[in-house]
Amino acid sequence: MTDSFAPPAPSFRFDLPNGISIAADVYGDPSHQPVLFLHGGGQTRHAWGNSAEMLAKHGFYTISMDHRGHGKSSWADVGEYHVFNYVEDLQQVIAQLDRKPILVGASLGGIASLLVETAQEESIARGMILVDVTPRLERDGVNRIKKFMHGGTSGFASLEEAADSIGRYLPHRKRPKDLSGLAKNLRRKEDGRYYWHWDPKMLKTLGPSPHTQEKDRLLKERLQDLGNLDIPTLLIRGRLSDLVSTETANEFLEMVPHAEYVDLADAHHMVAGDRNDVFTDTVKEFLLRRFTPDDTTNEDRVQRTSL
Repeated sequence: MTDSFAPPAPSFRFDLPNGISIAADVYGDPSHQPVLFLHGGGQTRHAWGNSAEMLAKHGFYTISMDHRGHGKSSWADVGEYHVFNYVEDLQQVIAQLDRKPILVGASLGGIASLLVETAQEESIARGMILVDVTPRLERDGVNRIKKFMHGGTSGFASLEEAADSIGRYLPHRKRPKDLSGLAKNLRRKEDGRYYWHWDPKMLKTLGPSPHTQEKDRLLKERLQDLGNLDIPTLLIRGRLSDLVSTETANEFLEMVPHAEYVDLADAHHMVAGDRNDVFTDTVKEFLLRRFTPDDTTNEDRVQRTSL
């Protein structure tokens, strides 16, 4: 009965020096420009829908990975789930690529992208797409996500019950008739109940703690100074988002004046899930305009630095 609804086995794994194993789905030609997709907290690599696969058809080498504590990646034994742990993982994943990637990060993945790129003088990425995430997030939206995640820690009696929970959190989204896609993000334990495919110990890092106080201060400090972020950057906001407001989006654009900005109508915080076709088209247009997918003359190598 255990894991009877586990996600399909990933097509690739990054075994990192820190002992974490990162699961990923990869598409396209590995010699082409890599695009690395980084999901938000509580999601898995499946959150991107068809985006990674579709962009590979346009010549990019796309990688959609599970963060530590999510999906088929390693779960940290002692609950090491501070943002800087994700930054370390991302840094070590990039170090295994032959070329600097373009980072596409939602929520947690976006914050990790910002931190890993601005932590050193020389860029570690060629471009960045932030999906409904800015250095400052609206408190009410953050609290709503926390409430949703805490509400699922006791599991669900059925896939239908899990779908009901999502429906209450995302009332705007049409409930699918086929719940097989939802099953990719759940696992069935010995007790017969379905649990989200992420480590509940991760929730302990979501609130203030004496153990993370210094890291939280450093995180805030680094996100307030993005002056050295000079790679091509795109911010995609869901117009109905309760995490990124027009005000916080404008704050980011003032810090990074060269960044492009797209505000997607009828999309909430889960932009790729709400408007996947429009989201994919927006990302595709930006990438094809700014980069050449099969430019094998690019000799950029990643810088193996530590935070």
